[in-house]
Amino acid sequence: MSGKTDKTDKNCIFCKITAGEIPSKKIFEDDEILAFHDINPVAPVHFLVIPKIHIGSLNDVNGENIEYIAHIFKKIPEIAKELGIAGDGYRVVNNIGKNGRQSVDHLHFHVVGGRKLTWSF
Repeated sequence: MSGKTDKTDKNCIFCKITAGEIPSKKIFEDDEILAFHDINPVAPVHFLVIPKIHIGSLNDVNGENIEYIAHIFKKIPEIAKELGIAGDGYRVVNNIGKNGRQSVDHLHFHVVGGRKLTWSF
C-alpha cells in the first residue's frame, strides 16, 4: 500500500468503479462516497461502501480525508434501514493489509446482514 492519499489510482478497481469504467450495482452515490452490492455476497444483504477518493486503507486515514469516513458512517445506517436490515442488525467489516485479508487496496467497508451471522459472517 502506498501509505498516501491520492485522488485516484488508475490501477485500482474501486477507483475504476467510481469513475464508471467498471459497472457496479449501485445502492447509493453522492459526491464523496459510493455504496454498491458485493459481487460475491456472503449473506442476503452484502454491500460495500467506499470513498470516491483513493485511500489505501484505514491506516491512511488522516486529517485531510477523515470527513469521508465520517460521511460513510453517517450513511451506513440509512442504507441499512432502506435495505431492511437495520432492525434485526448487521455487521460492518473493514480489512486492513495482507494479514487482515484486505483484497483491494482501497479503503472499503463491507456491510453484511439479512440473516443471523456467525463470527466469520
